[in-house]
Amino acid sequence: MNKAIRDLVAKFGKLPGSIDKVADDADLYAAGLTSFASVQLMLGLEEAFDIEFPDNLLNRKSFASISAIARTVDLIRDSRKVA
Repeated sequence: MNKAIRDLVAKFGKLPGSIDKVADDADLYAAGLTSFASVQLMLGLEEAFDIEFPDNLLNRKSFASISAIARTVDLIRDSRKVA
């Protein structure tokens, strides 16, 4: 999943540098992710993974790193299985 997320960050994140140089646990905001780009990224993630971000996960922490995004996507997917 991290590869797919990296591809989406590269497409929507508008980072000034290459996503390949960003570690999975590195702060994406420190790497140049803006609030506007995080919204675009969220929309890309929703489409790619067929999910919808609930309001309680629409925060900076959910998009802080590749690892954080993967955990958030997993959490959303897991909650759908229960519902």
